[in-house]
Amino acid sequence: MLVKTYAAAVQGVEAQKIVVEVNAGGTVAAGKQMFFLVGLPDKAVSEGFQRMEAAIKNIGYKLPRMKLVVNLAPADIRKEGSSYDLPIALGILAATKQINMDLLEKYMIIGELALDGSLRPIKGALPIAIQARRDKMEGLILPYQNAQEAAIVNDLKVYGVKNLNQAISILQGTPDIIPHEYDTREEFEAQNKIYKEDFADVKGQENIKRSLEIAAAGGHNVILIGPPGAGKTMLARRLPSILPPLDLYEALETTKIHSVSGLLGSEASLVTNRPFRAPHHTISDVALVGGGSNPNPGEISLAHNGVLFLDELPEFKRSVLEVLRQPMEQRSVVISRARITVEYPASFMLIASMNPCPCGFYNHPDKECVCGPGVVKKYLAKISGPLLDRIDLHVEVTPVSYDELAEYKPAEVNSTDIAERVVKARKIQTERYKEYKDIHSNAQMPSRMVREVCSITPAGTTLLKTAMTKLQLSARAFDRILKVARTAADLSGSEDIQIEHLAEAIQYRSLDREGWSG
Repeated sequence: MLVKTYAAAVQGVEAQKIVVEVNAGGTVAAGKQMFFLVGLPDKAVSEGFQRMEAAIKNIGYKLPRMKLVVNLAPADIRKEGSSYDLPIALGILAATKQINMDLLEKYMIIGELALDGSLRPIKGALPIAIQARRDKMEGLILPYQNAQEAAIVNDLKVYGVKNLNQAISILQGTPDIIPHEYDTREEFEAQNKIYKEDFADVKGQENIKRSLEIAAAGGHNVILIGPPGAGKTMLARRLPSILPPLDLYEALETTKIHSVSGLLGSEASLVTNRPFRAPHHTISDVALVGGGSNPNPGEISLAHNGVLFLDELPEFKRSVLEVLRQPMEQRSVVISRARITVEYPASFMLIASMNPCPCGFYNHPDKECVCGPGVVKKYLAKISGPLLDRIDLHVEVTPVSYDELAEYKPAEVNSTDIAERVVKARKIQTERYKEYKDIHSNAQMPSRMVREVCSITPAGTTLLKTAMTKLQLSARAFDRILKVARTAADLSGSEDIQIEHLAEAIQYRSLDREGWSG
């Protein structure tokens, strides 16, 4: 007897429906193979028969001695992972006439079986649920631990089952559980913009807070340069708290990436706050951008719609830093393998930090640098020019004085106040770039638009020319200064770039100054 169940394969951040065809018929002699699995399964899928056999018998059903042929269609797509256990097991029970098969076509089914018939969680529940609704399935049957995540999708009955028996009861028409319900908008509104860190915790450093406010308002990448203990990491970790809150579309897009990476727990559902990823400097290029024989999202995709923080930037391998260049421009990364090509979104803000030299005390107001001649320049040369070209703000961080640390007065600036100003500036930019599909902030402006959007007065032109000459700024600094000045003007509500906006932008190009490193 032939029956069909429906599962899904996750590729990138999208899912595709898989038809599981199970044919049972013909006796098999003792000692002969009875189970045949075709359709390009990997080792984890092929090993599922032993799990299914034990699970079926341990819940009181039988596995008749007959030939079982399972085809996973379309057959030209590689099937990976153990999440096909549940649909195949239910197909076998239906094909051997042990359960009702009438409701099988109404549900997409996914899950990994344990030997006792219980279910273990799977990755990619959200894209699978989205695909189930797209295919007009009535419902989705999946492990209980993934139900909260899948229930984000409206107009789909999501049954979170704990074991094989509960899945069978749904197909028999006598479910002992009810569909999982989740109010996406209510949960999103309740959890949005809840951060542990706040700029109110930061003593002093008002100029650094201002630079990060500009970075957040314009979507600019930023690098913090300063000695150990100056507060670079502390400031960087508070950047997500002043970014504009995620909208529902961004939250769903971000959640899909975390879902296929298996980073959502059983109690988690929607990613409501902007992600903050801080990989260690020993990370490989594959772990950063994504990939592997079975491609998975990397750190830059996990930071999508959020912040990627690279602490101690010169300590990262050169090859790792160079792979960042293309994703920073295209805001996505394409992973190509022999059998598959997947694309992951990677629209993130980069914030990096570094010491000014190996000992950390070059340009320190009190401590003396002990690095030899040429060491500072060699240390900074670890960061390539093309990468620095993509970082708009170079900010020098100085240590906080004892008096500022010991002062107990409330902070004048907190994340909520800064975020309000950032949101206003972003609204101005949204209106400015409404005719452009791929441009949403000043940082995303191509060079051809800079002259049009960032026009300056004759006095501003004179100032910029003087700065370029006297400070010996490099050519790549020109467009970056204009973009940052445009953001400073947006924050102040000014329609035109004033001379004070240009002056502020010029000071954020430390690493472009000839002779900065001696």
